[in-house]
Amino acid sequence: MRIAQVAPLYESVPPRLYGGTERVVSYLTEELVRLGHEVTLFASADSRTRAHLEPCAARALRLDSECVDPMVQHVRMLGRVAAQAMQFDVVHFHVDYLHFPLSRALGLRQLTTLHGRLDIPGLRDLYADFADMPVVSISDAQRAPLPHANWRATIHHGLPAQLYRLHTAPGRYLAFIGRISPEKRVDLCIEVAIRAGMELRIAAKVDRADVEYFESRIRPLLGHPLVRWMGEMGDAEKDDFLGQACALLFLIDWPEPFGLAMIEALACGTPVIAFARGSVPEVLRHGETGYIVDNVDEAVNALRGVPRLDRAHCRQEFEQRFSVGRMAEAYLAVYQSLITPRAHRATA
Repeated sequence: MRIAQVAPLYESVPPRLYGGTERVVSYLTEELVRLGHEVTLFASADSRTRAHLEPCAARALRLDSECVDPMVQHVRMLGRVAAQAMQFDVVHFHVDYLHFPLSRALGLRQLTTLHGRLDIPGLRDLYADFADMPVVSISDAQRAPLPHANWRATIHHGLPAQLYRLHTAPGRYLAFIGRISPEKRVDLCIEVAIRAGMELRIAAKVDRADVEYFESRIRPLLGHPLVRWMGEMGDAEKDDFLGQACALLFLIDWPEPFGLAMIEALACGTPVIAFARGSVPEVLRHGETGYIVDNVDEAVNALRGVPRLDRAHCRQEFEQRFSVGRMAEAYLAVYQSLITPRAHRATA
């Protein structure tokens, strides 16, 4: 199958450091290539892939100090996709709704995975206007604000099995990994750690939009002796960071569409303590791969049960439910469903 993957340009594919969507695009692209498909990746020039790379920006835009308006490069990328689109059996977009008018006008065989939150004003009307655009959710919970969108499947993210290894012995610290923003509630993670008397190690990035929040609300908390700031972290460091933790704290205060950090932790055998928001109940099995809690008190209490959880079982859950192979096969099934109706019309 000839497949185009169209990635955001904010990060390289895969990202050098933090980056959820671009990381998933990389895993999917490389697995499709491994399975023998002909894949073209539209991404920044500093991306690394075994697919054919169509470079659409000189470097990841987040790390490009000369980039003022990222839409410039994204619109140029869509122009390049349009020029080549008929060469592909399917074009798989990861840039939200940006391409909808173009895809409709050209009649593309295309699919969009929605990676972000959908409870944003205006989206309901937009997806009503473009009800013909086939979309994939990354969790069932993500769909809630847009129940009438043209959903084709829910496909949970997957990771390569060799990316992380099982760490059978739990460490003595708690981990937080991701980005610093109000909805990620690293402040509550700090509170839980201090109340439990355990060290919290924070591996996170700070986006420009969140610098003021970080400086005013989070930095003052970093001086506590139980809190250790690690900064932004890439894949090479995550295995030890997550694998040697006692548990990952995922105390989100928003409808998280998926939460890649949860399955990264499970791949290492590390249980997760998380608030019951968004996709969390779909990803975790309460009392088996972690604890789903409703408040700080319950999170502190849940830490007492973590030593009883089987880290090998956490790894098994990852292998059975969140492998890149399972993710790729699910996408291939959707691709085929998009191609087959057109083939039927051609022979009718």
